[in-house]
Amino acid sequence: MSRPRMLEDWQWDRIKPYLPVKVASRKGGRPRVGDRECLEGILWVLKTGARWRDLPDGFPSASTCWRRLVEWEEEGVLDDLWIAFLDTLDEQGTLRWNEVFLDATFFPAKKGGTTSGPPNEAKAQSWFWWRMARVFLWHVGSRQRVPRKSRSPVGRSTKSANRKRSE
Repeated sequence: MSRPRMLEDWQWDRIKPYLPVKVASRKGGRPRVGDRECLEGILWVLKTGARWRDLPDGFPSASTCWRRLVEWEEEGVLDDLWIAFLDTLDEQGTLRWNEVFLDATFFPAKKGGTTSGPPNEAKAQSWFWWRMARVFLWHVGSRQRVPRKSRSPVGRSTKSANRKRSE
């Protein structure tokens, strides 16, 4: 079974120079899985929102793709890719810098707590992960419209409306 292509050849040609070249160990061992295959596995997970273990046949194993993502994150490869894509978009004039904003994403403490605790690193995705997802989906989203949930109050349950009135 052939796997779906996530990158076109011209896209891969633009990404490839930013990926580090790894030399095979003189001790031997299993050959390294190609960077393009791993990147396409990573992009498949980002695009679909599926779990790593649901990666379809034809892609490298989920653990291989995950390890490559972590390796690239630690080496700063994802930052370099992200900056290069932003530079390209800026050169094309497709970025509107006057509409750029920052999102610090602060959440109120549960039960009215006043102090912040240390972040739970085991449960949170790294911010590199979300930045990569945003850049990829932004590029893909320019070609396809993704349906979103409506934010209008029409169709919402009356329980929440009644609860607000009683307060």
